[in-house]
Amino acid sequence: MSTPPPPPELTLPPRKKYLRIRSLIESASLGAAYGVLLRVLVSKHLTDNGGSSVAVMTIAFLVLGPIVIGFLTIRQTEAHQPSPIWIWIFLPWLSVTLMMAIVALFALEGAICIAMALPIALICASIGGLVAGVISRRHRLNRAPTLCLAILPLLLAPFESRLAAPLETRTVASEIRIHAPTSVIWQNIERVPAISPAELRPTWAHRIGFPRPVEATLSYEGVGGIRHASFEHGLLFIETVTAWQPEHRLAFSIRADTAHIPSTTLDEHVTIGGRYFDVLDGEYSLEPLPNGDTLLHLTSHQRLSTDLNGYAGFWTDAVMQNLQSSILQVIQHRCETQHR
Repeated sequence: MSTPPPPPELTLPPRKKYLRIRSLIESASLGAAYGVLLRVLVSKHLTDNGGSSVAVMTIAFLVLGPIVIGFLTIRQTEAHQPSPIWIWIFLPWLSVTLMMAIVALFALEGAICIAMALPIALICASIGGLVAGVISRRHRLNRAPTLCLAILPLLLAPFESRLAAPLETRTVASEIRIHAPTSVIWQNIERVPAISPAELRPTWAHRIGFPRPVEATLSYEGVGGIRHASFEHGLLFIETVTAWQPEHRLAFSIRADTAHIPSTTLDEHVTIGGRYFDVLDGEYSLEPLPNGDTLLHLTSHQRLSTDLNGYAGFWTDAVMQNLQSSILQVIQHRCETQHR
């Protein structure tokens, strides 16, 4: 059985291998530089016109931008030497990673936005790289068409940001089984005393920057009561009780106290109560089980309004599920400790 020949890169003489690696690094750096420049120019355009960097949350920036990054990266490397298909797919990932690192270093984006944008950016960059690779094998990539493609996201993003994004209401439901009666659980959900850090398990949502829950107070018991649900870093939700059925159901509308949330708490593009996302309401329901345990349900509704609701919804659902599960685990531990 014959052994397949090694990849061309492994058979190159040391000098040519060095030049090849340098060419790949330069190509990736070009793609990263374009991405950073695009991010800066989008923000500057809107700032100069009295707006904020809302054009970042557009298909033009989040999808077309990475496609161009991948296209430029592979166009550059193919101009030096033909590359295998795996280079077309994965070299643009290095460009995107370098771009994200620079953006984070200069605080152009926070960890939350970077974590959410990275998967789609990597996929789109690979698409751009494949397109550039295929075209380069059939035609010479002239500068004029490449330049037109490079400026297209910058032209489209401000225009797209002025269009009304589709509005969607999403539901996230969580539940947990608690070895305690409904009377004990009700005492732990109508008000939630201060949560110590030791009570909260580490979560991926907190690692990327979402604040942890702190406590929930209640002005008075019954419909119309006001709950203040506090989170780290000054994040506060004002919850008005809309249903009060002791040991059975507690529902409330939710309004984020956006006027007092520090600008450093959440990225502009994921601010709760902002243009793109808001939490509308929440509900606890208690389901007694035959063995004396209780199934505690926590359901919430969120408003989502972006040009990429399908992709953004995947992230908002995951974050809300993570948050709700953390709260339910605290309640479970407290109730079961009291019931022993």
